[in-house]
Amino acid sequence: MARRNWATIFLNQLAETSNVKAAAEAANVSQSLVYKRRRDDPDFARQWYDALAEGYDNLEMELLGRLREGRLEETDADGTRRKFDIGTAFRCLIAHRETVNREKGRRTLEDEVATMKSINAKIDAIRAREETAAALDAKRRQKRTPRDR
Repeated sequence: MARRNWATIFLNQLAETSNVKAAAEAANVSQSLVYKRRRDDPDFARQWYDALAEGYDNLEMELLGRLREGRLEETDADGTRRKFDIGTAFRCLIAHRETVNREKGRRTLEDEVATMKSINAKIDAIRAREETAAALDAKRRQKRTPRDR
């Protein structure tokens, strides 16, 4: 039975690993459940792609760091040596590149649309204030008697 917070665990693990299977296992749910939720819940789907994009960026930075430093192996606290699998990292980056780029493009477009809406709202507010000021000025001019002019 899935925990109530399985989606949060899944998304956090997906951001760390870029691996749906590993993230589902960490959340103690089936892959079919997470894929069904993604199909049925647009908000979860958006969070999924955000997590995948974050995981992609993390993997890319990790890979670049390791290649630059020549750090292809690590030794953990137990003394176990672990080799970093560069080939698998590249395959993962290639497999998700299109999806991540599409998601980043969608987010950029949403940001641009939101910015334009905000600018347009401010321009509309300025125009409304100017129209109100002009109307008040016109009323003041009409109220003046010929002697005041």
